[in-house]
Amino acid sequence: MSLEVKIKKRLENFVLEVEFNTREGIVGILGASGCGKSMTLKSIAGLVTPDEGRIVLNGKVFFDSEKKINLPPQKRRVGYLFQNYALFPNMTVEENIQAGLFCSKIEKKKKVQEMIKLLRLEGLETQYPDQLSGGQQQRVAFARLLAYDPEVLLLDEPFSALDSHLKEQLQIQLKEILSHYDKTVLMVSHDRNEIYRLSSDIITMKNGEILQYGSTKEVFQYPKDPITARLIGYKNLSLAQKLDDYRVEALEWNMIFRTTKPISSHIRYLGIQEKGICLRTNKDEVQREKKESNVFFMEVVDVLEEPYEYHILVRSKEGDKGNNKQESMVYHQKEIWCVVKKEEIKEEIGIKKGDCCTISIEESQILFF
Repeated sequence: MSLEVKIKKRLENFVLEVEFNTREGIVGILGASGCGKSMTLKSIAGLVTPDEGRIVLNGKVFFDSEKKINLPPQKRRVGYLFQNYALFPNMTVEENIQAGLFCSKIEKKKKVQEMIKLLRLEGLETQYPDQLSGGQQQRVAFARLLAYDPEVLLLDEPFSALDSHLKEQLQIQLKEILSHYDKTVLMVSHDRNEIYRLSSDIITMKNGEILQYGSTKEVFQYPKDPITARLIGYKNLSLAQKLDDYRVEALEWNMIFRTTKPISSHIRYLGIQEKGICLRTNKDEVQREKKESNVFFMEVVDVLEEPYEYHILVRSKEGDKGNNKQESMVYHQKEIWCVVKKEEIKEEIGIKKGDCCTISIEESQILFF
């Protein structure tokens, strides 16, 4: 099973220009709102016509601008799950599921019963969409897609309308269902956790272009650019400058990091996940840790309290060189985010704005790219 996409389409704010080949499994497309994710799906489904390019699924040409081929949606056998599920309001659950089926009544009934069992919709057969919860509506929409037996599934932010608890339940169900689906699935999302849980491969996008494409675990471990790093959860990013083989300066933070491995001369950025930083407020620990490598005196800028942890914004006390590089305006971030579990900070000590602290960062937690 393979899907080949190479398309170009001029949009209002940018040009959508993507090229990729997929294999069996779920490919997640991750990017900020308005970056072209949904437009890519709509082009594959035939709901939007690219200006130029080619789309081929398992050898069947959906679109070829040079050969003037542009199959209508109904001839592409594509299952498209819209964000709002697009159920027919005047049809029951059973009628919605069989809406796209063209076969005998006996075959329709058999297929509908199969889907109702698979998606756990028993007892809802005669209900209308407005009588269903958001999760039930999603399962009906998904049952309708699978009953149609599409050659490729396109899921456009399938969990965006659901609360967090229901979202997690349905993600487990969807993962189980799709484990038996031996065809291509493209899933659009701006939720990195959703993508990581469900997809085997990932495409990251910005303003109509693909930034990185590879296995999900590899991309999360080794992002190749600052936008991808930001998308997968790196809150702390800085322009970087190599000082020598074992030292690099984070220009945004005015901090110099030391490494045990030689630093590439090609690095331009440095990133640290907030959970990869160890923060200390105890004065004795502060003085002791300052003697170690990659330990820095910081000042607490702000504290956001959550039920089980603190998200703490800190800033270097070493002074500000005032980096005026034009590029820094894009990634400008003088402060650093840290996460500390509540049990790690003694209640009588606490932590508040203006406090002094240190942060220590292991070399393994520093991303260079």
